[in-house]
Amino acid sequence: MKIFSAAQIKACDAYTIHASGISSIDLVERAATVCATHIIGHYPTDTPFVVLCGMGNNGADGLALARILLQHGYGLKVFVLQHRSEGTPENKSNLYKILRINAALVEYVEPQTFLTDLPEQVVLIDAILGTGLSTQIEGWLADFFNHINHLPNRKIAIDIPSGMPADTVPHPDTIILSVQETLSFQFYKRSFLHPETGVHCGQIHILDIGLHPTFIEGTHTHYQTVDDASIATFIKKKADFSYKNQHGHTYIVGGSKGKSGAAILATQASLQSGVGLVTSIIPEQCYLPIQTIAPEAMCHTSGENYLEQIIGYEAATSIGIGMGMGTQEISIKAFAQFMETCTIPCVFDADALNMLSIHQELMTKIPENSILTPHVGECERLFGKSANSMQRVEHIRMQAMRYKLCIVLKGHHTVIVTPDGDCYYNLNGNAGMAKGGSGDVLSGLLSGLLAQGYTSVQAALLAVYLHGASGDNAAEIKGKEAMNAGDLIENLSFAWQKLSKT
Repeated sequence: MKIFSAAQIKACDAYTIHASGISSIDLVERAATVCATHIIGHYPTDTPFVVLCGMGNNGADGLALARILLQHGYGLKVFVLQHRSEGTPENKSNLYKILRINAALVEYVEPQTFLTDLPEQVVLIDAILGTGLSTQIEGWLADFFNHINHLPNRKIAIDIPSGMPADTVPHPDTIILSVQETLSFQFYKRSFLHPETGVHCGQIHILDIGLHPTFIEGTHTHYQTVDDASIATFIKKKADFSYKNQHGHTYIVGGSKGKSGAAILATQASLQSGVGLVTSIIPEQCYLPIQTIAPEAMCHTSGENYLEQIIGYEAATSIGIGMGMGTQEISIKAFAQFMETCTIPCVFDADALNMLSIHQELMTKIPENSILTPHVGECERLFGKSANSMQRVEHIRMQAMRYKLCIVLKGHHTVIVTPDGDCYYNLNGNAGMAKGGSGDVLSGLLSGLLAQGYTSVQAALLAVYLHGASGDNAAEIKGKEAMNAGDLIENLSFAWQKLSKT
């Protein structure tokens, strides 16, 4: 699904109105109707509502929604905040319709006044400010939002929580109205997908209001969400008469004293990627654990200087390197030597990223079609600090284009950035995956997919989706608290099966 900016959404609205031969009030009615349908499907008719409306078109959506809910038997009250001198034509029209039904249902909230004595069972609907917001909320309106945030009532935002910009992460002191649900129209906003702002959105529901497909299909954006239907189109099917050597051979290079688990998890994940052969390049102390836990993998080792084994990598079609490897001087020397000669796609994780950050000159040696998999800390060591998470994504977009590689920035909504500067936000996965070893699983999966001939972007999209889907299934079975990285591997078969049915 494409992610459009506020300006693109406004243009899409205008195109839809023109191409479909409807009025802007008709589009407001569509938006209100889909919101009402959602609310009617999730809240019984004895649920009391208070609808907080601004004087713009977001307020018009709220006023139209209130009217539809009234027609379906819901009890509610409408409060119109007088935060500007005059309402939009759409707002005035829908306000008039409510007043004709029952003028007593509408109250006007003048500046410097607040709502008090709201019973806790009342559900608040936020239709104050929409995506047209261009300045930080200050003064009485900021105080009003702060007051609402401290109320215990459940809150639902229409299109976007009031005070939240659609395209940026604002200053940390910005007051945003926090809700438990956001009913967004047609698209995710980028701000929904970043931790500083996404925390205010609660559960997000994307509602189709029939914006014109010609505009959506024909308008370019660098930002999208990961789409399982699109991923399913490039999955490589195994031919009936194929054999293991035709499905790639990945090397997993990692492990050290006390960190055998990183290499084990990466190896196990690679074995479930569909790759034909997996070889673990490991130190001596990791040999027995890996051969015991993952007997399907081959192993090469030669004491502390085991990294010398990757110099002769002719059999490999991809290499995953860095998981639990350490950054001893001998490792750095071997890694630098490896980078001088390697020409096949690689997945760089953990200590491989740390060594790249120490020796930035090696970044230019990264083979084509390779993938970097930093978490936030590793990203900052590699590319420097950023003011916020959205700026960080923009920064790695520049780096991905500069070095012609794919970067997977791990997080709640893992971001895949392509060599062309396109940016994909992954939507599955959960907080139970925020445990040691989860990244090793992802790197092993990525390496196994690269070995099979997937492009770096295809491998990243597929691996991140499978990783998240397996995490979601693990959370359902064990709960977010009890699940571990090993559970991700156990649930990869479920994730593959789910995707194959898409």
